[in-house]
Amino acid sequence: MSEVNFFEVWEKESPATMKAFFDFAGTIQKEGGLDEKTFQLIYIAMQASRGAVGSVAAHTAFAKKAGATREEVRGAILVTLMTVGINGVADCLAAAMEAYDNAPA
Repeated sequence: MSEVNFFEVWEKESPATMKAFFDFAGTIQKEGGLDEKTFQLIYIAMQASRGAVGSVAAHTAFAKKAGATREEVRGAILVTLMTVGINGVADCLAAAMEAYDNAPA
């Protein structure tokens, strides 16, 4: 069985809730007072602390597009060591570095 893409299933099963969620998330991003790069680095750190590998990889590409360096992405993940320990870093660091290296500039 192929890997299921959550977002594809969500969009198919409940497009209205998916749109509402992304509208809400976009408003937070726009009105939060952070520039795009800072927002993405904070989001990467938060998701790494949860061990959310796919989210970290996806937002790493967004961070790179917003001007984040590879070192800044790595630092955002490593700072989670101080709050949640090794778990998020162990799960997410390699995925983020690979995503950064493969994301368009």
